[in-house]
Amino acid sequence: MYFKTRYTHTLIFFLLVCLFLHGFLPLETSGSVPNNVYILTVDGTINPVVYYKIKRAISTISKKHGQCLIIVMDTPGGLLISTRKIVQEILNSEVPVVCYVAPRGAQCASAGTFIALACHVVAMAPATNIGAAHPVSIGKEMDQAMQEKIVNDTVSFIKSICKHTGRNEKWAERAVKESISTTAEEAIKINVADFIADDINQLLEKLHGRELKLASGKKVILNTKSVPTEDIKESFGEKFLNTIGDPTVAYLLLTIGIMGIIIEFSHPGFAVPGVVGTICLILSLFAFQTFTQSIAGILLIVTGLILLLLEIFSPGFGIFAIGGLIAMGLGTWLFFRSSHTEFRPHGGYVLLIYAFFVAITTGLLMLIKQTRHMKITTGKEGMVGEIGRTVTDLNPEGTVFVHGEYWKAITSDVPIPAQTKIKVKALDGMILIVEKLEKSDEK
Repeated sequence: MYFKTRYTHTLIFFLLVCLFLHGFLPLETSGSVPNNVYILTVDGTINPVVYYKIKRAISTISKKHGQCLIIVMDTPGGLLISTRKIVQEILNSEVPVVCYVAPRGAQCASAGTFIALACHVVAMAPATNIGAAHPVSIGKEMDQAMQEKIVNDTVSFIKSICKHTGRNEKWAERAVKESISTTAEEAIKINVADFIADDINQLLEKLHGRELKLASGKKVILNTKSVPTEDIKESFGEKFLNTIGDPTVAYLLLTIGIMGIIIEFSHPGFAVPGVVGTICLILSLFAFQTFTQSIAGILLIVTGLILLLLEIFSPGFGIFAIGGLIAMGLGTWLFFRSSHTEFRPHGGYVLLIYAFFVAITTGLLMLIKQTRHMKITTGKEGMVGEIGRTVTDLNPEGTVFVHGEYWKAITSDVPIPAQTKIKVKALDGMILIVEKLEKSDEK
C-alpha cells in the first residue's frame, strides 16, 4: 500500500509540474517572420491569466521583431490588480500595442477600459461600446469613506493613463465616477478611440502609415498593408486556467474539493480523495479571484465543511450533518449574491451541483454510521461473541474450534465435554475464555 500511495503522489506531482511548465513557458508561434502583426484575443474577464498572456505576448513579439500586437478585446471587466499590471506592461512596451474592441456587439467595460486607454491605438468595431469603469467591492460592502478613497485612486489612475496617451481625461473620469459608457461612434468624436474598423483587414489598412511613440521615446511608423498576421494561440495551461475561472466550474471544483476532504477524513490513508480534493480546493481559490464574493458566504461554506467533518467523528444522529448542509446551502446562495458583479454561475447548474453534493454527502455519512454499528470480524474484538465447539474436554483447559481455527481455551464454568457448542467471552493473549452455549443464545 505504501508503495502504491507513494508512486501515486509522485505521478500526480509530476503531472502538475508538467502542466505548470506547459502553461507558463513563453508563447510560441509557428513560422515567425520579422515585421509580422500578431493578434491576441481577450474574450472574457480580466484576471491573472490574461496578464500573463499579454506580458508573454509582448516579450515574444519583441524577440521575434514583430511589428505590433493587436489585442482583440471583448470583456465585461475583471480584477483591478491584474489591470494595473497589464497597463504597466503596455505603457512600458517597446512593441506598439493596438486595442481592437471586436467583434460587433462586443464591449470593453470596466477593467477593459483602462487597458484600451493605455494602448497606442484604440479601434472599435461597429455596434461596440466602451466605459462603465466604476470600481466595485470584492468580498464585502465598503463604507462611504473607503468607497471614496478607492474611487479617487481609480480616477487618478485612469487620468494618468489618458494624460500619457493623449486621450480624453474628463470622459475617463466620468467613466469611473458615473459609470458612463460610450458607443464606438461617440468614442471617436470625443477622443476616446481613434477609428472604427469593420474587420481585421480594414484595421490593418487604417493602421498603415501611423506614427507611434514608444516608451523609450523611439518613434515607429507602422507598415501594415499586405503584411501577414499571426494568431497567438493559448497554451494548454492558459486554456485550463481560463476554464476554471468560470464561476460554475469554480463552484463545482469547490464542491468536489469539499467532498474529497470529507472522504479522506472518513477513510484515513486512502490518499487519492484527499489529494484530488486539495487540488480542487486550491484551483477553486484561484478562480475566486476573478469575481466578487460575499465574506458571509465564504464563512458559511467553511462552517458547513467543519460541521460535516464533526459529523464523521460524532456518535450523534446527524445534527452536525443537517447543520453543515444548511450552512453550505446558505453559503452558496450568499457567495455569488452580490449585485455588483456580472461573474455569477448559472443558478440552475449551481442548484444541480448542490443537490448532487447533498445526495453524495448524505449517502456517505449514512454508510459511515452503518459501518460503525457493524459487528467487528477481525482482531481481538472480532473473536468475542463467536460460536464454536470444543474439540477436547475443557476442565478447565482444552482445545476448541472457533472461526475456522483451533484455539487453546479455558472455561470458568463447570467442565465442558467435547463436541459441545461454546461461545467466546473474552481473549486473554492467545487463549480464549469461553462458556457453554445455552439454547436461548442459539440463533
